[in-house]
Amino acid sequence: MRKLLIATLAAAVPATMALAQSAENTLKARQGFFQLISFEMGGLAAMAKGDVEYDAEAASAHAADLSTLMSLHIADYFAPETSNADLPGKTRAQPVIWEDMDGFMEKATALNAAVETMAGAAGNGLDALRPAVGQLGGTCKACHDDYRAKSF
Repeated sequence: MRKLLIATLAAAVPATMALAQSAENTLKARQGFFQLISFEMGGLAAMAKGDVEYDAEAASAHAADLSTLMSLHIADYFAPETSNADLPGKTRAQPVIWEDMDGFMEKATALNAAVETMAGAAGNGLDALRPAVGQLGGTCKACHDDYRAKSF
């Protein structure tokens, strides 16, 4: 039985390594992920600021899309060797993310909670949407302040 387990594990290692992504591909995926979050947040923020008319259906759709995005495993987009020190000029993700992954993941948990709040508020009128947008924007800012460089 022990030999079978070892043989199975040995066979699985190359298969697992084949699934590994290059740093460049991981970075592209991460940037795409955050562009989608920005797109969805932009629609909600525009309504909250009065730049576009509030639309409960559109707000709910944006919030649902954010919820879908948050169902992904964020840590997958932060593989080692994908910081701005590793890929200069390509990312603003600072090495402190990997030095403080627990703190970073706490911020991700706060983001997820803010998205859940948004999901409950988005379709319930502008007075419900505005504070939820503020909370969500605050979680984004808190993470950016600690973990994202100001420029490339």
